[in-house]
Amino acid sequence: MKRIVVGVSGASGLAYARHLLGALAVREGVEVHLVLSEGARRVADHEGEPVDALEALADVVYDPTDLAARLASGSFRTAGMAVVPASATTLGKLAAGIADNLLLRAAYVHLKERRPLVLVPRETPLAAVTLEAMLRLAQAGAVVLPASPGFYHRPRTIDDLLAFVTQRVLDHLGFEADGPRWEG
Repeated sequence: MKRIVVGVSGASGLAYARHLLGALAVREGVEVHLVLSEGARRVADHEGEPVDALEALADVVYDPTDLAARLASGSFRTAGMAVVPASATTLGKLAAGIADNLLLRAAYVHLKERRPLVLVPRETPLAAVTLEAMLRLAQAGAVVLPASPGFYHRPRTIDDLLAFVTQRVLDHLGFEADGPRWEG
């Protein structure tokens, strides 16, 4: 069983999280562990992404305040983690080594254990402090993968745009994805 952790922070863009969770849910041999921050729960209301629908796509759902959960320990082995979307606050705290909720602690564990960690910021424009945090996280081993879809595959729907970013995340988590690829 390949365990994947998905963290959802309070940035706008929960559709990216839903799309990734859906892509993982249909894969054989994948166990999805989900942590939604308190901010994500508030944003879900504004974006029309029901929390229960997101949770239904995961095998295990955690309370973001439970710092004693198994995700908080490096001894709980996973194949990787994606934070989709990753808010500027999440990036800043993680870059500073602050792990005051389960989402941040799980991401920190992935850094310290040198496991794949994919961070998908959706915020724009980016302040200098956020760019510095992204640089620090990339230097620490994370993949910073902004939710910036390509257009060479001629997307026709929002789902096409979401699929592009999901494919890139899956690539970095070690999955083969079926989406569009640059052919040159």
